[in-house]
Amino acid sequence: MSIVKKIQYNVCFAVLASVVLFSSFLAVADESQKTPTVQQKPLIITTIKPLAIIAKSAVADNARVEYLQSAVQSAHEVSLPVSALKKIEQAELIIWIGEGFEARIGKPMALLSEAKRITVMELDLLPADHSDSEKAAIKEAHKIKHHHEHLQFDPHVWLNPANANIVANSIQQRLNLPIFPIIDSAQIEQLKVELKPYKKKSYLTHHDAFAHFVTAFELAEGHSIRDASGASQGARSQYLLRQQASEAAASCIFIEPQYADKDAKVLARELQLPLKILDPQGFDQPLTDDSYGKFMTGLVAQFKACFE
Repeated sequence: MSIVKKIQYNVCFAVLASVVLFSSFLAVADESQKTPTVQQKPLIITTIKPLAIIAKSAVADNARVEYLQSAVQSAHEVSLPVSALKKIEQAELIIWIGEGFEARIGKPMALLSEAKRITVMELDLLPADHSDSEKAAIKEAHKIKHHHEHLQFDPHVWLNPANANIVANSIQQRLNLPIFPIIDSAQIEQLKVELKPYKKKSYLTHHDAFAHFVTAFELAEGHSIRDASGASQGARSQYLLRQQASEAAASCIFIEPQYADKDAKVLARELQLPLKILDPQGFDQPLTDDSYGKFMTGLVAQFKACFE
């Protein structure tokens, strides 16, 4: 081989070696810059927004929380589209109230293993107090509304902070997280102090959903336009409602964002009462670490607005 050819060969070899070495260096650098794989946080799915508020407060940043209820749905009307079924398959834990409250999703929920599901109505919760007349009305509604098999026990349990803490503790236990209240006794007592001036005030509600709230805060029970399932009541019940509201000098009619409120507006005109928002489902409440405490504070403020 001539000297010229040897020089050309050595130069080509040196260039090739440099390219290989540089490529190896880039590969090592690229590997070093890759972030380690982060394990995805467990997913909690709740059927309704109020349970998501409780769940997020219970788990903070230790899990992701999503809910199935849309902003235009009553909690009684939640159903499961295909997309929801896919989410449920991916979830670590599913939380729902129970079949008597969410009749449309009873069958798919029954197929889930107990290890993956919390049925709130099966927990050891505090009941809501009802007057004798309201108990009779609930029993009558129960006969008519077969899908509401648990109407004798008010299913709007999240409106009592003590029950919210029980549900939260159940979630924390399932996920092996520290047990703590999502609303402490000091805040509950402060809310009671705020509501004390209104303990005997009279008011109407769009549907019979607030027995747990009035029990927790020692308030008078309101008169309801609709029953506990959100269904319209008969003509006799409507007549008695107007009579009771007039005799008790009701201060306002509470309406809820997810309802059209046509019947409430008619009644408000007849009785010359203002309409006030009272949102037991917390549609405007963001899911934050302290969302339940803020939800309850907001609900108390909404209630007070009827009388101020």
